[in-house]
Amino acid sequence: MKRRVVITGVGAVTPLGNDSETSWKKILEGVSGIDEITSVDKEAIDVTIAAEVKDFQPENYIPKKEVRRMGRFTQFAIAASKMALADADLVIGENVQAERAGVWIGSGIGGLGEYNEQHRRFMKRGGRSVSPFTIPMFIPDMASGYVSIMTGAKGINNCSVTACASGTNSIGDAFRTIQNGVTDVMITGGTEAAITDMTITGFSNMRALSRNEDPKKASRPFDKNRDGFVLGEGCGVLILEELEHAKKRNAKIYAELVGYGATGDAFHITAPAQDGEGAQRAMQAALEDAGVSYEEVDYINAHGTSTYYNDFYETTAIKAIFKEHAYKLAVSSTKSMTGHLLGGAGGIEAVFSVLAIRDGIMPPTINYETPDENLDLDYVPNEARKRDLKVVLSNSLGFGGHNATLVFKKYID
Repeated sequence: MKRRVVITGVGAVTPLGNDSETSWKKILEGVSGIDEITSVDKEAIDVTIAAEVKDFQPENYIPKKEVRRMGRFTQFAIAASKMALADADLVIGENVQAERAGVWIGSGIGGLGEYNEQHRRFMKRGGRSVSPFTIPMFIPDMASGYVSIMTGAKGINNCSVTACASGTNSIGDAFRTIQNGVTDVMITGGTEAAITDMTITGFSNMRALSRNEDPKKASRPFDKNRDGFVLGEGCGVLILEELEHAKKRNAKIYAELVGYGATGDAFHITAPAQDGEGAQRAMQAALEDAGVSYEEVDYINAHGTSTYYNDFYETTAIKAIFKEHAYKLAVSSTKSMTGHLLGGAGGIEAVFSVLAIRDGIMPPTINYETPDENLDLDYVPNEARKRDLKVVLSNSLGFGGHNATLVFKKYID
């Protein structure tokens, strides 16, 4: 029999705040974290807005000597993981065995900014100018590696690299390790810090980014006038714990993670499959894994990127799976406020899904002004809404045809 898995801690670093509660408060207020870029030379790029993490002080969580040796995405992961462990009142090696605690944190890109900087040094001053820490600064698995080192977690240590589904796949795969008895506790989520001139230029040349002149209005999922996503950065981490382990130490429980589905489109490197066919199967698999009927779902935290095809096909997929119930549940995209955190998106959106269950409130989709006749669901427009949430889904859909869905449920003993 599969073991039950609950969430006992959350941590976050986002464009809205450097902890989960500050970020969540601003989400519910409908605040946008998108603004003019400050970390990239705007003369070198043609899209100059992004959702940057502001006033982050890595030295609050990491020795100063180590900060210089790691990528920004790794710094985010360490900070969010330490906050999540503190929130869960967990000390690895004390109230959980180190060998039974693991780390699974995804990143879609890793330390591209650090790689770019070292490459510039190489081209300008030659090989001797390149840092010996270049490789560990940019390889995506180093977030998990460093979190393990700094927390003492000696169990499975892994990293899913599945583009924008990286965080959700990581949480789902971490969930499986506890279900199957491999671990008792997992530190899991997604992290990204890819606001660089190369990333912006690459996405811009694909015509994937919003060119809205007003940063606060640029990310507008499901709105008829959406014109692309806004690049974001940050990290979201959950502490997953086997139920009996959590109960023995009288841990607070946010919610239960009950289902996970992951599929591949086998269709196109960037475009979603027709009618969101892969997303349909991911949601269906997650519901079946959870033993939850589609009529029981109250709310979906959508992938909702603010691109034409994602929003259209994700809506199509939801209607295909949920049938008439699609018009009774609610769907919203917190990317309207955080921008798109790429590999970090699934992590922070899982945090928001769990907090939605805790507080009985659905976050809004801001900037929803002009309905699209092809998108006719309840997108929780512009204002958060109270609702007793018993079952919540979180979707992530990535380049390469990666689809992943998590099912969270209100905890009942």
